[in-house]
Amino acid sequence: MKILVTGANGQLGKCLADVFQASEHDVVFADRALVDLSEPEHICQKLDNLKPDFVINAAAYTAVDKAEAEPELAQLINASSPEAIALWCSANKAGFIHVSTDYVFDGTATRPYVETDSVNPTSVYGKTKLAGEIVVLQAYPAAIIIRTAWVFSEYGSNFVKTMLRLGAQRDELKVVADQVGCPTYAGDIAAAIKDIVLKVADSGRDGGVYHFCGDKAVSWFEFAQQVFAAAKEHGVLLKDVVVQPIPTSEYPTPARRPAFSVLSTAKMLDSFGVLPSDWQNALSHVVSGVRP
Repeated sequence: MKILVTGANGQLGKCLADVFQASEHDVVFADRALVDLSEPEHICQKLDNLKPDFVINAAAYTAVDKAEAEPELAQLINASSPEAIALWCSANKAGFIHVSTDYVFDGTATRPYVETDSVNPTSVYGKTKLAGEIVVLQAYPAAIIIRTAWVFSEYGSNFVKTMLRLGAQRDELKVVADQVGCPTYAGDIAAAIKDIVLKVADSGRDGGVYHFCGDKAVSWFEFAQQVFAAAKEHGVLLKDVVVQPIPTSEYPTPARRPAFSVLSTAKMLDSFGVLPSDWQNALSHVVSGVRP
């Protein structure tokens, strides 16, 4: 197969490069210079030139707070271009995996969200990602949408690397304790996507929405504690960092975050045999290789 991966420079894009490194397939990793999702009018021409058998859209407008001031750009990248990709894949009988987010939910649930739960995004980012889901499935019902959450890795900017950087500079940090979710290692998302691509290509699977995230829910405060525990264990930080829990009200942001972002991964396991992300093991790996 010829597989096209958009968002090559992002966390997930780089992890996909890792998992496909020894693949027998022809995998093209496209950065913005090759496939620019802010220009949906050019997407079909780009795909005509590349002629992929499968597209993995790992690109997105992910600057959650900045999106509040740039809704049109977020809409282009998160909805208009994914729709164009879906239309091309449908017309050319190509597989398509599109990555989405827990931000399509409002965070008011008291149990893990399943794929059929009502959506109600509260931010521009969440609204544009939901719009992307809707138009992708309308254009190509065989497309697979993977919602994930709280992504971290050894690449790019993420919560783990921010904590390590701030922990090296300060002895005490305040971290939000009333937002709960499942950290997810981007390497595990990439491995899951590779597995799904091969299974879809081999025998076909139903399109639709699937959840993939970490196997244990924590607050950001608890996640920070685990980051620093791992950092001390691996000698990345040689001091204790005191983490103080605070409510969201003490850390206001332009975009509202879901208070509860726990996703059920049962459908993913039943449909593809893919286990949730073992993020605690991955955290130890990532921290041991990261220096603040």
